[in-house]
Amino acid sequence: MGDVVQMHFTTPDYVIFALLLVASTCIGLFYALSGGRQRTTQEFLLADRSMSCLPVSLSLLATFQSAVAILGAPSEIYTYGTQYWFLGVSYFLGLLIPAHVFIPVFYRLRLTSAYEYLELRFNKTVRIMGTVTFIFQMVIYMGVVLYAPALALNAVTGFDLWGAVLAMGLVCTLYTTLGGLKAVIWTDVFQTIVMFAGQLAVIIVGAHQAGGMGEVWRKAMNGSRIASLDLNPDPTERHTFWTLGVGGVFLMLALYGVNQAQVQRYLSSRTEREAVMSCYVVFPCQQVVLCLGCLMGLVMYARYGEESPLDKGYVKTNDQMVLYFVMDVFRDLPGLPGLFVACLFSGALSTISSAFNSLATVTMEDLIKPYCPAMTEAKATLLSKGLALAYGLVCLTMAYVASLMGSVLQAAFSIFGMVGGPLLGLFCLGMFFPWANSTGAIVGLVAGLAMAFWIGIGNFVSRMAVPTPLLPIINATTMPLRGNMTTAVMTTLITSITAKPKPTGVQALYNLSYLWYSAHNSTTVVIVGLIVSLLTGPMKEKDLTPGTVYPVLGNLLFFLPERYREKLCCVTPLSHKPKAINTQPYQMAQESNGVAQHKEEEKIEKDKKDEERATPQPSCRLAHTVQETAL
Repeated sequence: MGDVVQMHFTTPDYVIFALLLVASTCIGLFYALSGGRQRTTQEFLLADRSMSCLPVSLSLLATFQSAVAILGAPSEIYTYGTQYWFLGVSYFLGLLIPAHVFIPVFYRLRLTSAYEYLELRFNKTVRIMGTVTFIFQMVIYMGVVLYAPALALNAVTGFDLWGAVLAMGLVCTLYTTLGGLKAVIWTDVFQTIVMFAGQLAVIIVGAHQAGGMGEVWRKAMNGSRIASLDLNPDPTERHTFWTLGVGGVFLMLALYGVNQAQVQRYLSSRTEREAVMSCYVVFPCQQVVLCLGCLMGLVMYARYGEESPLDKGYVKTNDQMVLYFVMDVFRDLPGLPGLFVACLFSGALSTISSAFNSLATVTMEDLIKPYCPAMTEAKATLLSKGLALAYGLVCLTMAYVASLMGSVLQAAFSIFGMVGGPLLGLFCLGMFFPWANSTGAIVGLVAGLAMAFWIGIGNFVSRMAVPTPLLPIINATTMPLRGNMTTAVMTTLITSITAKPKPTGVQALYNLSYLWYSAHNSTTVVIVGLIVSLLTGPMKEKDLTPGTVYPVLGNLLFFLPERYREKLCCVTPLSHKPKAINTQPYQMAQESNGVAQHKEEEKIEKDKKDEERATPQPSCRLAHTVQETAL
């Protein structure tokens, strides 16, 4: 197989791939040598808080689009059908909630690291625990993102595996270290365009060779690849409407609400309004990306039908099928395979560079600066660049670990569900429950992580213990179903294998769909955190830092009389003077991180607007006014 396919990778393909790497490096060099030349931590880590809506939104899209989705989504659609498309339903709440809840809180506190919030809300211990958890999550994820496309490329084209890994890792490290967040965002923009171009080229050429999109759709319908709405509420089913539409919301919140890589982009925006708008712009872009993945999967099915390259032994894993398909479609079109490989590696580069930058930020702001208050700005900037370089080298060493993780798409989502879920729960505990204290936050996070790894490792062990012939049936959450066993006929399949006992008790927990990980683990953190907080003495209103609690109860219970809402909605110790309400969180944040730089004119203007809009009412209502101002 390897020799047959290798002859398709020609000189133009290598040239196009090399141009991608060169262009990305040049963008990094441009920002390293222009403007402020990344001389301050504010410029290096937050792009000097000067970014506009469009580049931020495209960067948000590119950060988690990555090679994972480009390789994983089409093979998912080819194997199971279009049920995966219902993940798009979760994007609405998954982006609306960050836009109107998380962004206002983070942006108004003028943070650099999202984990500074945890110290303002709880204490320094919670902040450090959150930071360390995030570092662990992103280092593992970087390994998956870097290794997976290189492995697929090697298997299908014979392209040197470690040559590809080193090329990606080193180029990414170079432009991230030299150009800072501004270079990362603008390379993301460039790489997003390359991704769209590569996927569109495959769909257009593939559909043309199959006889047009009408023929593609007809074959997909005949092959039961067009999935109907599956309303099965069973959480152990791999993909249903509820799994994707509801479980997916929690996954999206973990990605777009509290993940440092995304929060850092919001904070780099010129204004809060632009940060919110970037969330809105991402929504249609995400839907387009999802549709492109689905269409590519259907075009693959139209070409191969039930006789997949995997079944014929041309490739070894699902994740290699997409690249094999691309090389097959572009057999007589030199240069286009190189375009798709550039598209694939663009996804990987955008994700890894975001990870490097966010890891350097949290390490600098959460683990170094608090203990070195006398450090000069020049030294801090140099150290930040050194950290970005160090994480680049760590990423290269993590690439080996990724080879042990199985399916790319599922491995990536599982990591975010297992580690991102507890982090989401920690932020929700602080933001929505004023009585939660630091002890509850610590115990809740530990409980959430313990539950996450118990389920994750239990799933892996139970899968290994099952006899091979039963694997495709018993563990639908991890093994692909062949032939006509698609999501569209999942209900028929389940009822037809009545001999298989349904998992119960702990075994059912191990069989939980990977898309429920985030919801399950974040809920564990909140419940345990609240119970421990109530047992150890709930936090009093006067001890809360202003601006760290979102008045969710006050907003949800708007129909209750004011006096009852005031009793139920313990929010923050706010003064009755609107001006004090607005400025105190900023002052607290300034004291905490020492780098918040405000333009005095903007602050005065904002104070005036708040004075005009706010009225002297009970504290719950005042907090509501402040949180909603200028949304």
